[in-house]
Amino acid sequence: MFNKILVANRGEIALRIIRTCKEMGIKTVAVYSTADQDSLHVKFADEAVCIGPPSSKESYLKIPSILAAAEITNAEAIHPGYGFLSENAEFSRICAEHELKFIGPSPEMIAKMGDKATAKATMIESGVPVVPGSDGIVSTYEEAQKVAEQTGFPLIIKASAGGGGRGMRVVESEVKFKQSYDTCRNEASTVFGNPDVYIEKFVENPRHIEIQILGDQHGNVIHLGERECSLQRRHQKMLEEAPSPIATPELRERMGAAAVKAGKAINYEGAGTIEFLVDKDLNFYFMEMNTRIQVEHPVTEEITYIDLVKEQIRVAYGDKIDTSPLKIRGHAIECRINAEDPAHNFRPTAGTATAFNIPGGHSTRVDTHAYAGYKIPPHYDSMIAKLIVSAPTRDEAIKRMRRALQEFIVEGIKTTIPYHLQLMDDKGFQTGEFNTKYLENSFKFNPDKEH
Repeated sequence: MFNKILVANRGEIALRIIRTCKEMGIKTVAVYSTADQDSLHVKFADEAVCIGPPSSKESYLKIPSILAAAEITNAEAIHPGYGFLSENAEFSRICAEHELKFIGPSPEMIAKMGDKATAKATMIESGVPVVPGSDGIVSTYEEAQKVAEQTGFPLIIKASAGGGGRGMRVVESEVKFKQSYDTCRNEASTVFGNPDVYIEKFVENPRHIEIQILGDQHGNVIHLGERECSLQRRHQKMLEEAPSPIATPELRERMGAAAVKAGKAINYEGAGTIEFLVDKDLNFYFMEMNTRIQVEHPVTEEITYIDLVKEQIRVAYGDKIDTSPLKIRGHAIECRINAEDPAHNFRPTAGTATAFNIPGGHSTRVDTHAYAGYKIPPHYDSMIAKLIVSAPTRDEAIKRMRRALQEFIVEGIKTTIPYHLQLMDDKGFQTGEFNTKYLENSFKFNPDKEH
């Protein structure tokens, strides 16, 4: 096994990786910007190297600085976590050139799945259901018109290199089609440096359900069930759970088989996620693949008893994955606790957490890098913790999450805890009757409500 791993990330995911490494007897190296010198991931790693100022471009995205930190500490492998360089094919390639094992897929796999048009073409070739639309890049408006005639309206124009909800336009009718097509291409060119777009039929009121897969270097690919990720605002997930409230054993088997087929089509290595849109008739369509660990991976861990980070490390070292039948136990829910003010349009609230009481109790887990007195920097993502609970049933998990949220006391800054507490009491959430637009169109947060 590896003797030492450098964690090329920050915050809760860096600490999460460090914890598993310690349990495996592997030494760890944390890297950090000057803004993160007091973060728990820095304190708990065996070694820590400052790699630059607060700006991500000058620290967590600066490949030469990360490689230098690996070299001076004699690290053998690099775990990229999620975000930052985790899906950067060039970083994966450079790690290999420097004889550092990148804990994730090969540069070729990352490139193939990172470009959405190429990923879709790969899925079509391997027989995985995709949303009707263009076969690949739509280079001219004349081509776009032909696709629109086939799919009909509404449709969605997507930047091939897009992500995080950016570079997308929903078009309801032909009236604004030309304008939307040109705008999307211009935005894609400006934001992503790539003007390529593709077109899909717009699936109305869908569920966003993803399948966790694992692949090893020996050709084995398995799935670990699904995660329900429909509760989003502005395409950013707020709450995830596993299993999905709408997943029947038959649907899980079909989606799982499709995800495994997708993984085998590219000889996938490591942990990955195949994301699907599911319509009201339980038809599912491939949306995209994430070639990294996901923020919401703990809900899968809680119902399968599998440490996904440990599996990533084992696979990277060359070990085989366990291909025995999947066992799912109970239900798990994760709430993303962000340093944002839900009463004021989720305005970020960086500052010092003067109090930070973490909930405990049976089957209650908190992944966080923060603590009382910790100063939350304004330079990065606003998520400061993930609260995860599990229970034998979904109803019991909701009750446990409500109790845990009530115990989660953060003072000095505003957080999304009150928002999540009200969501636990929402009838649509409790019955599982929601879709990707539910938080924006149906759920109403009352900032004056006492908890």
